Amino acid sequence: MCNTYKFIHTFEQYEELLSISGLEERQDYFRYMMMSPFTNMWNLLNVPIKAKQENGYDVLMATNMLGFANISNDKQIQRGLSILKDNNAYMVAENTIKTCIDKANKAGLKVNADEIKFGMYVANPDKLKLQKGYTGFGGIPGYITVIIYPNDYNLPKIPAVIAHEFHHNIRFSYFDWDHGNVTVGDYIVIEGLADSFAKELYGTDQLGPWVTSIDRDELEYSIYVIGEALNIKGFAEVSSYMFGDEIAKQEGYQPVGLSFGAGYAVGYEVVQAFMRKTNKTIYETTLLSSDEIINGSGLFSS
Repeated sequence: MCNTYKFIHTFEQYEELLSISGLEERQDYFRYMMMSPFTNMWNLLNVPIKAKQENGYDVLMATNMLGFANISNDKQIQRGLSILKDNNAYMVAENTIKTCIDKANKAGLKVNADEIKFGMYVANPDKLKLQKGYTGFGGIPGYITVIIYPNDYNLPKIPAVIAHEFHHNIRFSYFDWDHGNVTVGDYIVIEGLADSFAKELYGTDQLGPWVTSIDRDELEYSIYVIGEALNIKGFAEVSSYMFGDEIAKQEGYQPVGLSFGAGYAVGYEVVQAFMRKTNKTIYETTLLSSDEIINGSGLFSS
């Protein structure tokens, strides 16, 4: 079982980055120093550390698209960094990872990796407006990143977002992620499990806006729309249902008439309904197939 974790000292790395005046040197520092612990993750995501051609797609472009602060935006980085430091964000993160590992191990679940590398990065709040300034990635076992522009809303929620991403590490240690063949049904279950794990550890109040910002009527409507689309495949198609129209338009996906985070909110309802009906814990539910959870939830059968 994976009990070890490694914290990447990103705050010190950012200090170093800010002391570099030349843009090209700064870009290289970001690529080869800040991103090097995650090289294997980027490789698996088909993101080159450096593009072969000028201004081509690489880790700099990918991180900007994911919502990282632009490395030339000194003011944004300094401000974000100072708030994170004042709030002991790294100590909070470390305690959270320890808790997650402990809870998983007690339930007999493991992350299929030698160690879990964790990094916290400053976000561009404009890019993550709908997400209230924070998000994360945990889709490859052994790697967890949190991207955050700290504010009063998201700072208390750091443990829950780490738990969410940690759960992805667990789920993908038992089930393969097939980028091209993922269905809407698979994706809502993946996210619903992650948020149910975060709720189990830190409570409903700490869940992110992707679950909580949808009202009851919208949720009912979203359950209906997603229920009709469970077998739709392909990452771009599925993303439209997960993220909602506003993000779909930004990313060039086809809008399907859903509000922000609809797939996440529906996925959470599915997993919660399944657990209530079957009296299974989040740890037991983690090891079940998407179909079993969806069918057992009864959410789409009415």
